[in-house]
Amino acid sequence: MGKIRVIINRESNTLDVWFDDPEKEFISEETGEEIILKKDKNNRVIGFEKLNLIPGEENVPVEVLTT
Repeated sequence: MGKIRVIINRESNTLDVWFDDPEKEFISEETGEEIILKKDKNNRVIGFEKLNLIPGEENVPVEVLTT
């Protein structure tokens, strides 16, 4: 896996996380839990969007764990 792209959009109050190139997005699927899955043409999840994020701080701390 390459880079993971994380975007916090304060204007739309959303969090986007991409595991692959966003240009490959072919379709999106709402889960019903304020999460939208972004999929490529092979129906593989390449990212997701969290709606109504409401970050409480100016800077959002991020913890990265690898196994």
